[in-house]
Amino acid sequence: MDLEDWRERIDIVDFKILELLNERTRYSLEIGKIKERRHLPIYVPEREREIYERMERLNQGPLSGKAVRRLFERIIDESRRIEKEMAEKK
Repeated sequence: MDLEDWRERIDIVDFKILELLNERTRYSLEIGKIKERRHLPIYVPEREREIYERMERLNQGPLSGKAVRRLFERIIDESRRIEKEMAEKK
């Protein structure tokens, strides 16, 4: 395969990642609604720590554990921001 073939494969993967991130965000919004109804906090450090640790354990490389953790920190930060924004609108 040549450079363009690899780039096309990357583009396909990027689109799949985008679809999955949007799906995750929709689920996060639903969780935010439940938390709001139950008067639960948006930020739950224990839960976030569980996610980071589980993803690091499940990682089979070539990403390092640190890289996986950084990626999920950003994903979760954005989910938390969206949940908070939704709660503030109400």
